[in-house]
Amino acid sequence: MLTIGYDIGSSSIKAALYDVESGKEVAHSSYPKDEMKIDSPKPGWAEQDPEAWWNAVKIATADLLAHSRSASGNVSAIGISYQMHGLVVVDKNQKVLRPSIIWCDSRAVGIGDKAFREIGVERCLSQLLNSPGNFTASKLRWVIENEPRVYDRVYKFMLPGDYIAMKLTGDITITAEGLSEGILWDFQSDELAHFMMKQLGIDERLVPEIVPTFGQQGKLSDIAARELGLKVGTPVAYRSGDQPNNAFSLNVLKSGEIAATAGTSGVVYGVSDQIKFDAEGRVNTFAHVNHTSKEKRLGILLCINGTAISNNWMRKMLFDSKVKYDEMNEMAERIPVGSEGVLFLPFGNGAERMLTNLEPGASFSGLNFNLHSRGHLIRSVLEGVAFSFQYGINILKELAVDSNAIRAGLANMFLSKTFRSAVANLSGAVIQLYNTDGALGAARGAAFGAGFYRSFDEAFNGLQCLMTIEPDEKEKEVYADIYGRWLVEMGNRLAKTRAEVKTI
Repeated sequence: MLTIGYDIGSSSIKAALYDVESGKEVAHSSYPKDEMKIDSPKPGWAEQDPEAWWNAVKIATADLLAHSRSASGNVSAIGISYQMHGLVVVDKNQKVLRPSIIWCDSRAVGIGDKAFREIGVERCLSQLLNSPGNFTASKLRWVIENEPRVYDRVYKFMLPGDYIAMKLTGDITITAEGLSEGILWDFQSDELAHFMMKQLGIDERLVPEIVPTFGQQGKLSDIAARELGLKVGTPVAYRSGDQPNNAFSLNVLKSGEIAATAGTSGVVYGVSDQIKFDAEGRVNTFAHVNHTSKEKRLGILLCINGTAISNNWMRKMLFDSKVKYDEMNEMAERIPVGSEGVLFLPFGNGAERMLTNLEPGASFSGLNFNLHSRGHLIRSVLEGVAFSFQYGINILKELAVDSNAIRAGLANMFLSKTFRSAVANLSGAVIQLYNTDGALGAARGAAFGAGFYRSFDEAFNGLQCLMTIEPDEKEKEVYADIYGRWLVEMGNRLAKTRAEVKTI
């Protein structure tokens, strides 16, 4: 018995074929091989054509099924992971009315800020667990204000994963988790945030039918089955935003557990059973995949913008394209812990929410032209990103999420021995690295949602830890001292940034 998982990213669409009995991946595919196009008609805008996602799903599926001639007849459920916070609007004929305003589009920031002030900070944070920010609800309000003719034709609004579910089943649905991502879920009453809809002037008739994260969300239509080469009636049994799904793929489901990613940007994602909020607004809190009204499971998401993009920038500045990251990692490993005094602040990729939306920029300090080499710079970047992760982990501790283990996929910056050791020694936590990703997590979620597993424990029997990194007591002391100096450097930089903001 097989399931398929789709990961609808802004760079590519990934697909995984999963064997339910063995708990192993059978095949994996992605499309396009280069990054998917993101349109930016104006500064700060980011849009994609949802139909391009669907075309990529079809191509990735064909590639996936080519690995197994019998696969199409044996696929018994489908799961979806998707880029969070985007907006898709369709008419009564399920035709897209405008390009999707995706997660990294910043046009609705002012709208969210205004709603935050007018509703009130306390009410937003206590009931929504977030500020309205630049999320889906604010983006829909932007359409109301700037494209009224489009809004007049809107039948339903969706998140990107909901659109793919619609293309698969012909049904327009959404999950409570998805509504929480859009900042449209009231955690106090466990229902649609009616006060937020009213504040933004959004007609509640535009909200799709709410379906569970795990379970029957619709069945594969005749049209979609022909286009994909799958069986008519195959259930769509799981749907989740990419970060909650990443945590799920790592079996991070219990209160106190932490998942991490270190791609272009980095995420520390902790699970809590308490409805708590950060008064400083440094984190985003959403319903986790296993959240229910009876058993609270909140995903507290902390984002670090300047993660692998820092490493990528270093590679472009210091080397030609022939130098691989493995070679850079080897150079870093030859340098002592602490990079012999070089400190790096990795905040050069826009405003950092965990720094209360300040934009201090990236910088090096402590450089000595007679001592430091390219290896020192590379190591300082890896350590600087690790320091920012620890800064975020400490914020999670303030919100009662404290773990002695951090789980991540063996990918991106976690491929670096220097980076993963630094995270372990700074946090004091064991780092557990797994061979999984969003598409495989979605396929496993589909198997659970379709009832092929009796429990989460059974669902994760096939998940294997590839590598475990234990903290080293001696290096912990060294890193504690260096982290203290890094905090001073960052504090000075933040103070300067705040002063500059006040003078504008």
